[in-house]
Amino acid sequence: MAETEYVQEPLAGFEPGAGGIDPALPLYATTFVVVDLETTGGAPDGGGITEIGAVKVRGGEELGVLATLVNPGVPIPPFITVLTGITQAMLVPAPPIEQVLPSFLEFITDAVLVAHNAPYDVGFLKAACAKHGYRWPNPRVLDTAALARRVLTRDEVPNRKLGTLATYFRTATQPTHRALDDAKATVDVLHGLIARLAGHRVDTVGDAIEFARAVSPTQRRKRHLAEGLPKAPGVYIFRAADDRPLYVGTSGDIATRVRSYFTAAEKRARISEMLAAAERVEAVQCAHSLEAEVRELRLIGAHAPPYNRRSKFPERMLWLKLTDGPYPRLSVVRSISPGDAAYLGPFSSRRAAELAAAGFHDAVPLRQCTHRLSLRTVTPACALAELGRCPAPCEHRITPEEYDARAAAPFRTATASDPRPVVDALLARIEALSGAQRYEEAAVARSRLTAVLRATVRMQRLTALTGIAELAAARPAARGGWELALVRHGRLAGAGVSPPGVHPRPTIAAIRATAETVLPGHGPVPCASAEETERILSWLERPETRLVEMSSGWASPVAGAARFRDLLRKAESAASHQSSTERP
Repeated sequence: MAETEYVQEPLAGFEPGAGGIDPALPLYATTFVVVDLETTGGAPDGGGITEIGAVKVRGGEELGVLATLVNPGVPIPPFITVLTGITQAMLVPAPPIEQVLPSFLEFITDAVLVAHNAPYDVGFLKAACAKHGYRWPNPRVLDTAALARRVLTRDEVPNRKLGTLATYFRTATQPTHRALDDAKATVDVLHGLIARLAGHRVDTVGDAIEFARAVSPTQRRKRHLAEGLPKAPGVYIFRAADDRPLYVGTSGDIATRVRSYFTAAEKRARISEMLAAAERVEAVQCAHSLEAEVRELRLIGAHAPPYNRRSKFPERMLWLKLTDGPYPRLSVVRSISPGDAAYLGPFSSRRAAELAAAGFHDAVPLRQCTHRLSLRTVTPACALAELGRCPAPCEHRITPEEYDARAAAPFRTATASDPRPVVDALLARIEALSGAQRYEEAAVARSRLTAVLRATVRMQRLTALTGIAELAAARPAARGGWELALVRHGRLAGAGVSPPGVHPRPTIAAIRATAETVLPGHGPVPCASAEETERILSWLERPETRLVEMSSGWASPVAGAARFRDLLRKAESAASHQSSTERP
């Protein structure tokens, strides 16, 4: 049997490690079912099992035994008979696997499955369940062969075969290539390996399973950093020796999430580098997931941890602004002021802002030159005027009033209320380019339409929420009661949870009394980062969230950008499909 690394694949509807076993359960209190199979030697295709032997143990005490021959329904190869001593005559009266599975599946309920070279045995059992319509319970699995590779050195044992390990641990039963004997030998090997785990500070079933996998020395050495953390929603901060934040994350269960950084599932190179530098983990417990997400964003924005990739510089926002003057143009700026009458944003990158600007330039005759134009002095026109792409206000070919109506007003209208004129112009351009079989240019126009729609939809959503001085909302908590949030001008000002069976209004009143004071400001995100307000919006827009109190109405323009959401989704889907087909 090949000694391959075991990777358990979850079945539909089940989470890894289902079966009621808490990974924090101490090894001495864990129920193990040690199983061994004999087979016809073929691939796991739903058949081929000739014998099952299983022993249930807990705390060193044997709780039960299941052993049976199985009729595989096919002839046994001669070399299997020589190896195991199982003959065709022995299997003729034996039950088929579909009759054995119900008893076996009941036997392993609420237990950790143990096998030597577990991928082999578990593969046959899962295939048999799938073939005969039984649901595999997806138990936690511990592989004694993999565990031995981690615990024992080459100086102690030359290999990790079951016979070699049985001799090393002086098991009461020696393996004989019969299922029950091999299972009993594996029980003693398991107990011997568990005794060795104490020196590695592995004392729970979850730690043992992860220890058996390919965990790096740094992960093993720093595993103690995950100890003592709360099993509650909140934020965790990995800190260096000088207390600098290295990495900030959030989870609905801080203890479980931080523990996962020290398992074989964590393979990111930057996280491995971060763990090597980390000296402690700080936990900030939060009322619920929304507060945790917001605190994470604020901590990342405040400290810019080197191993976080996103949300590190929320102040680096860009805007597309309509300049002042008789012939305004679009300009990408880093900030907006109360005197700015028309703008779009915020954008996370200059490329996104310039792409939206290009969309407006395709739709309306806004000038693109950067000259400061005068109503008295004429400036020579550029090539765009000759191509008919600009009405040449530099040469006074258009009056300021006409320019405003044709070029500037559509931008103001699109950002504040209705982008239809811009959208219709871009759709007409895309159709014309496609009709002329200029598909690459049509794709560029589509990307510009997407940028315009994405920015206008986003800004109008943000503006609708940030214009509300105070909003209280509630969402049912998983364990009863209500998750509560107090939002002021798009910023989370307070959060809490009301206990089950208690009316939430007293809790809301207490949150309001201690909430952060938030003053109004200018623009769609005056008091928080756009990402924070969008997280709050996502939480508020869930079907189960209830709006409790609002200082004013929450509304978007009737003919606003939101009505083009379906068009935006189609444009994004088309761009994604094109990108996937163009990849080599």
